[in-house]
Amino acid sequence: MSAEATDHAVYGRRRGLQRLDLRGGLRRFGRAALLGPAPRDRLPDAIEHVAKLHRAHHPGADLDVLRKAYELAESSHRGQTRKSGEPYITHPLAVTLILAELGAETTTLTASLLHDTVEDTDVTLEQVGEQFGEEVRYLVDGVTKLEKVDYGAAAEPETFRKMLVATGNDVRVMTIKLADRLHNMRTLGVMRPEKQARIAKVTRDVLIPLAERLGVQALKTELEDLVFAVLHREEYERSHALLAELADRPDPLADAARDVRAVLQEAGIAAEVAVRPRHVVSVYRVGLKRGTLTGTDLGRLLVLVAEDADCYGVLGELHTCFTPVVSEFKDFIAVPKFNLYQSLHTAVTVGGGQVVEVLIRTHQMHRVAEAGVIALGNPYAPPEGGPAAGGAAVGPDERADPTRPGWLSRLLAWQSAAPDADTFWSSLRAELAEDREITVFRSDGGTLGLPAGATCVDAAYARYGEAAHSCIGARVNGRLATLGTVLRDGDTVELLMAGDTRDTASYGPSPQWLDHARTPAARIAITRWLAAHPAAPAAPAPEREPGFRPPGARKRSRDAAQAAQAPAAAPPVVAADLPDADTRLAGCCRPVPPEPVTGFAVRRGEAVTVHREQCPAVARMAAAGRRQVVVRWRDGAGGAPAECRVTLLAEAFSRPHLLADLTEAIATAGAAVVAAEVEPPREQRVRHTYTLQLPDAGRLRALLRAMREVPGVYDVTRVSRQPAAAPL
Repeated sequence: MSAEATDHAVYGRRRGLQRLDLRGGLRRFGRAALLGPAPRDRLPDAIEHVAKLHRAHHPGADLDVLRKAYELAESSHRGQTRKSGEPYITHPLAVTLILAELGAETTTLTASLLHDTVEDTDVTLEQVGEQFGEEVRYLVDGVTKLEKVDYGAAAEPETFRKMLVATGNDVRVMTIKLADRLHNMRTLGVMRPEKQARIAKVTRDVLIPLAERLGVQALKTELEDLVFAVLHREEYERSHALLAELADRPDPLADAARDVRAVLQEAGIAAEVAVRPRHVVSVYRVGLKRGTLTGTDLGRLLVLVAEDADCYGVLGELHTCFTPVVSEFKDFIAVPKFNLYQSLHTAVTVGGGQVVEVLIRTHQMHRVAEAGVIALGNPYAPPEGGPAAGGAAVGPDERADPTRPGWLSRLLAWQSAAPDADTFWSSLRAELAEDREITVFRSDGGTLGLPAGATCVDAAYARYGEAAHSCIGARVNGRLATLGTVLRDGDTVELLMAGDTRDTASYGPSPQWLDHARTPAARIAITRWLAAHPAAPAAPAPEREPGFRPPGARKRSRDAAQAAQAPAAAPPVVAADLPDADTRLAGCCRPVPPEPVTGFAVRRGEAVTVHREQCPAVARMAAAGRRQVVVRWRDGAGGAPAECRVTLLAEAFSRPHLLADLTEAIATAGAAVVAAEVEPPREQRVRHTYTLQLPDAGRLRALLRAMREVPGVYDVTRVSRQPAAAPL
């Protein structure tokens, strides 16, 4: 065992921290291994402690299968030694002891005893399956490393990919791997410093986050301390020295525990109250957050009760008898963490003004908080009494995932699309670096689990896979949002898709999407699409003399400008309450029937200019004292349809071929484009302004409806201003 692990064990015993010290056990394992197998009528001495721990959690467990597994492992590893010089069998025994202490069921312990036999001996998977069954065979196969001879530098990432895929079918694969890595980290001191650092970094980046996600806090916290001791030796030693110094002083947490115990006893609530010391890394983090540490910063009070309702009863008593720190309250019982964790967190001020943090949970919650999925036993076994309700057996594809791990489902979805081991390895580390999850609601009532910091782009690929290439926008909580909008827990997201999601030539992600993508699934899919659809290089402009203009360009521009400013060729007939006055439609707002209109007299009453009532010019002219005239629409002469000119603003999400699709919709509706203006895109949105000539004002509503149905367009409105003339 390494020196740092030994020091940590000493601190744990002094402060009451429960940590398995395997030094003596390993000596016994080594001596027992040298003595050979025991008689068949009793268990070998080497696994007596394993059997005792296992029976404590599972009184009816069959120990004969453990004896057989040990005998196969001992005979297979006989003659092999570890780098420390101990018999190799001590390693699988230590891994099994770790899992037994956490309450693992018999199948997991059997596989842990055999986990290195296929990798390091002549035992085959077929032999394991024949002697111990397919479940044990699957678990052993899941943790068996791939050979460097076959995979070279990709052996480690590909091994983890294999383990994670196996974990997707049975989470017990990863629990064995975590226990295996914990024992290896405990005995890392015999390795070269550079190899220690390499193993510690992989443990930090991959295995500790996996332990957190599977809820196995007992393994996670010790792994954190061991990694901290290797990668940050000076900080570890300072934190350890501080713990040793404070451990010899009076413990204020013990006094607080006594006060809490008295309060709960007086209230008639049966509860166990204990001091739960922080591990070294936790103390270091608290020190960074709070600066100077006090005795109450070195641990928390743990209150264990029988029922869920008792948790809230304890909370009420504590908040009544002590001063609560409201900002520290969290209810993980009503809203459990994504890794099964449930508990009430609070903090109260005790005598002397010291703040004490308190954890309140049931005994079952505590077992799950410490052991995570291991505390569930065999999560895939059918319920006692036979098949599930209805009499149908549960098939392997219908297994309920006990950890509810949205992260694992996402990981399994994108890992197969990773083009190479390097991409998988970097994407895996990035995925596991996000230590929180959020849940967002879909517009159809479903939910999406995403890592914290995810955007609408990530939501699109989580919801639709590669069909998300055709996503053109989103609404978050009912409001339009850009695809780069960061989502928060509880948001409602409506993803706006193009009409034909198969038309990836017209709709597809832009390189800017990579700036918004946080999940590996989104980044890999976008990168692959961009590689398959490289942007065509812009054609070089022909060289021209300075001041050159194409023939007729000046005339076309001038004609278009004149057309844009001219009144409508055949305006609808408007009746004005001003005899013999000519009427004309105002060029600023271009009113059309049946819009409410008003008029203003010009040229001493010889003419009336007709405006929409909502036109901004109306208020200015009324304030200036201009004579206002009542006007109304009437039928055109002889009932002939009246032409009109309108200016429309189309707001849309930027995408290829948007201009072509809009002008096609305009032409299909029978309108002619007089002028158009396209503003540069901003935050993936674009605005098009069109001045259109309609042969009949009655077609305006159909035109607006046709433009709004163009994919990507989210609004079309009338505007008062006209665009600058643009030759089309």
